[in-house]
Amino acid sequence: MPALMPTDFSGRITWLGRVADREVSLESEPLQEIAVGFDGVRGEEHGGLTRPSCSRVLSQHPRNTPIRNVRQFSILSAEELALIAAEMGLERIEPAWVGASIVVEGLADFTHLPPSSRLQGPDGVTLVVDMENRPCHLPAKVIEGVHPGFGKAFKQAAKGRRGVTAWVEREGRLAVGECLRLHIPDQPVWRGVMPLFDEAG
Repeated sequence: MPALMPTDFSGRITWLGRVADREVSLESEPLQEIAVGFDGVRGEEHGGLTRPSCSRVLSQHPRNTPIRNVRQFSILSAEELALIAAEMGLERIEPAWVGASIVVEGLADFTHLPPSSRLQGPDGVTLVVDMENRPCHLPAKVIEGVHPGFGKAFKQAAKGRRGVTAWVEREGRLAVGECLRLHIPDQPVWRGVMPLFDEAG
């Protein structure tokens, strides 16, 4: 029995980008298409089969431990970017300002896609959703440079809307205008959490 279920839901790629050097700036450069390898995108700061562990996984690994890189892509929703901008009082948030790799439109509640979901392109290129990408302070500096006084508002406004991180399961090509079909794991919600919810009322 297949472990993943194709759905009728898909997201159209509206933006692609690459962060060349995060030490210089988180801001990503826009691209019309990208070649996707098992190590991500060539010349991308977040590429590689492994990465040094960071603050997100300190409960599992000492900082800078080499671990599998499941953060090759930062994928955001066009609709959620619009909600972030509205909450901040801005007309729009450019994907480049937040270091986006991919922006898609048409998938509701995108940030909360089930972990291990697949986003598959027309040629079979497949990205595996790792988990929600928690907001951090890094985009604030870029936004502040464009809209002085607004940068600090990003982290709070982006909670639950920062998109997901993903890694490459199958190589291929992605281009602006193409659609990514959503495939979700064929399994029930883990019942181990139910007693916790019951006790909380």
